[in-house]
Amino acid sequence: MSNKLVIASAGSGKTQLLVSSAIEKANQGESVLITTYTEACELEIREKIITECEGAIPSLITVQTWFSFLIQHGAKPYQSSCLDREIKGMLLISGMSVPYVGEKGKPNQHYLTDDGKIYSDKLAKFVVRCNKESKGKVVDRISRCFDNIYIDEVQDLAGHDLEILKLLFECDSDVVLVGDPRQATYSTNNSQKNKQFKKSEIVNFFADDKIDIETDDASLTVNYRCNSAICVISNTLYPDMTPSTSGNDEITGHDGIFRVEEKYVDDYLEEFFPIQLRDSKRKKVNELYSVFNFGKSKGITLDRVLIYPTEPIVKWLKSSGSDLPAISRSKLYVALTRAKYSVGIVLKKKDIDAIGVGAIYRSTKIKGGRPL
Repeated sequence: MSNKLVIASAGSGKTQLLVSSAIEKANQGESVLITTYTEACELEIREKIITECEGAIPSLITVQTWFSFLIQHGAKPYQSSCLDREIKGMLLISGMSVPYVGEKGKPNQHYLTDDGKIYSDKLAKFVVRCNKESKGKVVDRISRCFDNIYIDEVQDLAGHDLEILKLLFECDSDVVLVGDPRQATYSTNNSQKNKQFKKSEIVNFFADDKIDIETDDASLTVNYRCNSAICVISNTLYPDMTPSTSGNDEITGHDGIFRVEEKYVDDYLEEFFPIQLRDSKRKKVNELYSVFNFGKSKGITLDRVLIYPTEPIVKWLKSSGSDLPAISRSKLYVALTRAKYSVGIVLKKKDIDAIGVGAIYRSTKIKGGRPL
């Protein structure tokens, strides 16, 4: 049994690390579980394995989302130890489910909808309860199913999911966690449990002396995606974390960070074809060009991006010493580190000169007989 946490920077190949290790373990006859929170990340992992294994995932490797793993291997096998009803699926909850229905005396109503679906925000809590009531049989079963348990994007886990990690750390499986706390734009739930370790603060959870885990924050610090200028600005968002260095020295003629005044956005899009990144759909963009929300862009590699910053982000850009809410900090980090070559930042005229980061974009188009 061994437990390891790898803290990786964006573009450093953290998912590839898990995939390569899983294939190697499978070739040695060991069973491997690779689990991650989002379906997009699960698909990425599957595609990487299929590519490297000539069209098929080896039978000894299981790839599934975190929720699917908890239902199949945690909740379903020992559900009768806590409930007198059968779990018939899961209801995804973004907030808190039935907050006024306590577990004691009403476990069915506390954990399940009327049609038998378990609330996603209580799934991990239920698995922990099942393990307790079955005297550890849930975790024992998991360790007998998998010699190795790999968890990608570990920063997405929150609440009772961290209690699941504690249980896994004590089982017979080798456990490897990989993630980047700087990219904590999602959370598995909004539970008050372990709220002090949510998102980027998850690093403090593993600092507990009671947790037996080896932490590696030095192996995956080379960002092979972004050029040096992009790495420099993204590093300033998390000065207390190990900075990344660039492994991309390709020069294209339009490289680094650029301040783009609002009236020149269409010209910039036409000239460089960046992918637009915004906080939410409420932000109007040029619909003729591709666009992603900050969170949805996580895991994607792009040549160029054009960021529409929120007011807190603009304030931070004016003075990097100013406070920036944790979720805004993570979203900006994700947005910046999608690009290989260039990052454009859309700004009002009054903010262009107040921000000292990057070059000012000058449109080369001719209007009214003279350059803009």
